[in-house]
Amino acid sequence: MSLLIQSDGPVVRVTLNRPDVRNAFNDDLIAELTTWAGTVRADGPTRAAVLSGAGKAFCAGADLTWMSKMVAYTRDENRRDARAMAQMFEALDRLPIPLIGRVHGAALGGGLGLAAVCDIVVAAEDAIFGFTEVKLGIIPAVISPYALAKIGRSAARELFLTGARFSATRAREIGLVHAVGDEAELDRMVAKYVNDVLTSAPQAVAAAKALIANIGPPGRADAADITIDAIAERRVSPEGQEGMRAFLEKRSPSWLSGGS
Repeated sequence: MSLLIQSDGPVVRVTLNRPDVRNAFNDDLIAELTTWAGTVRADGPTRAAVLSGAGKAFCAGADLTWMSKMVAYTRDENRRDARAMAQMFEALDRLPIPLIGRVHGAALGGGLGLAAVCDIVVAAEDAIFGFTEVKLGIIPAVISPYALAKIGRSAARELFLTGARFSATRAREIGLVHAVGDEAELDRMVAKYVNDVLTSAPQAVAAAKALIANIGPPGRADAADITIDAIAERRVSPEGQEGMRAFLEKRSPSWLSGGS
């Protein structure tokens, strides 16, 4: 199983369980997260969810095997692949209960997208974040609506365009993370937020979350289609192909090595 789900009374603990690849995404993990999100009901017994990663990292982005398949995908195949991921992020974002992220190690690329869809994020002080897609010749497309809602256009302009990795402290400064502490303290910090949620009126919490979604900055209704098209186009572009192949082959891409 790529996902471990453990109920603890009114709290469900969802753990990405691919520690050997730093919990990187593949088709199975995306499908399991989407399926789990679809089981959560506003009137159900679960009142909060905690999302974390097994092993040494929260989520390091795309799995190498998954990425190696994607290099050979047609544009239409890339659209189908991107749509599945977009549906996963949308399902998590629309959970009718609070989703609390427990981030340690690395949260890169799509892993940073997972942090962006969490309502509350607690991070270890040595955690590393990054919208690293441009280093591979692609872009942070399907996660962009959620990342922009958290960090705003100014931070996105810097971090999307440079692909630079940044600290938990910076992540807190730009609104991606809400609390930072020693990794040994993460569970205590998560427990405090869980307690805050559980001591609040459950229907009021659900209504407050829905209110934020309804009256937040207006987004384009076709944002999902725009982002799916954007990443599909980049994946099949010469630059995207070169960047992903270079990553898989453990070499520098042509724009660093001086090749064409």
